[in-house]
Amino acid sequence: MDPIVIVGGDAAGMSAASKFKREHPERDVVVFEKGEYVSYAACGMPYYIKGAVEEFDDLLRVSPQEFVEERDIDLRLHHEVVGIDADAHEVTVAAPDGEFTQSYDQLLVATGARAIEPPFEGMELDGVHTLHSLDSAKAVHDAMRTESPSAVAIVGGGYVGIEMAEAFDAYDVDVHLFEMLPHVLDPFGEMVAEHVEDHLREEGIHLHLDTAVDGFTGDGETLDGVVVGDDTYDVDLALVGVGVAPNAELADEAGIELGETGAIATDEFGRTSADDVFTAGDCAEARNVVTGDADYVPLALTANRAGRAIGQTMAGEETPVGDIAGTAAVKAFELEAARTGIVDEEDAREAGFDPVSVTIKASSRAHYYPGAKPIHITLVGDRESKRVLGAAMVGREGVAKRIDTVAAALHSGTTVGELEYFDLSYAPPFSPTWDPVLTAAKVLNGKLD
Repeated sequence: MDPIVIVGGDAAGMSAASKFKREHPERDVVVFEKGEYVSYAACGMPYYIKGAVEEFDDLLRVSPQEFVEERDIDLRLHHEVVGIDADAHEVTVAAPDGEFTQSYDQLLVATGARAIEPPFEGMELDGVHTLHSLDSAKAVHDAMRTESPSAVAIVGGGYVGIEMAEAFDAYDVDVHLFEMLPHVLDPFGEMVAEHVEDHLREEGIHLHLDTAVDGFTGDGETLDGVVVGDDTYDVDLALVGVGVAPNAELADEAGIELGETGAIATDEFGRTSADDVFTAGDCAEARNVVTGDADYVPLALTANRAGRAIGQTMAGEETPVGDIAGTAAVKAFELEAARTGIVDEEDAREAGFDPVSVTIKASSRAHYYPGAKPIHITLVGDRESKRVLGAAMVGREGVAKRIDTVAAALHSGTTVGELEYFDLSYAPPFSPTWDPVLTAAKVLNGKLD
């Protein structure tokens, strides 16, 4: 029997390989990875650059040797799959020794995503970086230590931009953050964004909101400035973090259907439009638990969870990859921000709901217990069905895990009234008697009646 073949050796790919191999240790599993690293902690890269993660190797969760020697997976680094023939059940692989074809029984396309590189003038200059691979993280880390820049620029106010503002600030340099939208952290909503922006300014970050970057200037081949209209800001290093795009070209060229998001279309079990071909991770769509529509939110748990489920399905037990809610958290210096589901009323209306939202301020702990901090929560519900649609939160403690309560409510189709009476834990050091999530639900339920 031909082997299971997996294209891509990061979260989704290696999760699937490991799960399938545990179920069928006698079967061959071949993983082709075009790079040098597998199963690495991409989300930890800003903290490595900052210095909170001291060693580069700490970002490597499982070594290639462990996959080969302990899990008996045929892992081939520096092997890039350049073509898929779904009818023949074959892939074409570009290897260090030349091209060859590999037959497969079942195939998983887990090609991930890439950092978007806008058509800025000067993107090729030394000192202009993106951040979506371990090599790029190492390059930024080393540049901050060896070149001692006095000013840096961040283009993009999303997850990477916010985390890198804190990372760069650790080097005592001037940090300029440019965001073309009116606010940072657009998926988190205006309330969260405004709190984060105020805090960034308190920490000395120079925010340039509603500001589109035109490009970069250089002294020879080396960056020396960021161009915004008629103005140029002197910087020694720039990080462009404006989002990612799915690596879906390989699938598209093979005639595999892409979704409206541009990522690879998939059913609830990770199957694509081609027989015996699955997809997962940052190249694949998933179903939104709130709207029921295909969505593209490339996050680490989504990739790991879907990969494991597909490994189980390929092994013979059909397992859904699971819906997504876009649940996410980000640290901005001393603030925690988190979101799940639909957090904007306009987005909810476009999805066919009749949304109602409330924003409350509560305490992270019992009011009398030392160290209590304010938490701000926006909770959104649907007037007709009374369902919880989503939430966004921000505060100095107790936010990043509280969002999980709302995420669980989304996955179970919980109404706002039901959420109000969830039996959540209570102790003065951790929460008021009425947890802030319960309080938000109580206030929103009153508006829904």
